[in-house]
Amino acid sequence: MRLSNDVIEDVIIEVAGADVVPLVRALKNKKNVSEFKLAERIKEEVNRTRNMLYRLHNANLVSFIRKKDKKKGWYIYYWTFDMKRVRYLVRELKKKRLKKLNERLKREKESQFFVCPNKCIRLDFDQAMNFEFKCPECGSIIQQEDNKELIEDIEKKIHELKNEVIEEEKPVRKVKVKKKIKVKKKKIKKVKKVKKKR
Repeated sequence: MRLSNDVIEDVIIEVAGADVVPLVRALKNKKNVSEFKLAERIKEEVNRTRNMLYRLHNANLVSFIRKKDKKKGWYIYYWTFDMKRVRYLVRELKKKRLKKLNERLKREKESQFFVCPNKCIRLDFDQAMNFEFKCPECGSIIQQEDNKELIEDIEKKIHELKNEVIEEEKPVRKVKVKKKIKVKKKKIKKVKKVKKKR
């Protein structure tokens, strides 16, 4: 599965926050980059850069090695971005979305919902009873919602996500191409060394 930059950035935003995206751009496809160089590249303070790196590290999206500075005696951390983990997180986030969509579909099918004609609020049956079928925002009488289109939309999203997850989990087959190579065998003549007589 090849990941586009947009997909990678969406995963980063969901896992570590939008402010981390420039750091990932600076770190992507590079190995063992000093946190000081990263801070310089993204024009941020070192402490703020470290905070971003720690958030990425909590999601296992970066790894580091540390080396001791011989002059100053402190440790410098060198960071590497892990693309394999992004692929894993993409699948996991899709599974999580799928689970939430299934829960929402169940709730939509099992409950009755009421909406304000002014589109102020949407309530389930129990909430509507508590407000005596009046909108708590504008006071209008709320009406029962026909949520068939919403249910169909959720089912469509579930179907698409399921197909994506199934497709991504299929093992990738490597096709071996067999080439026939003709080797010409040459006859090798053995040469005997003749000792010279003196």
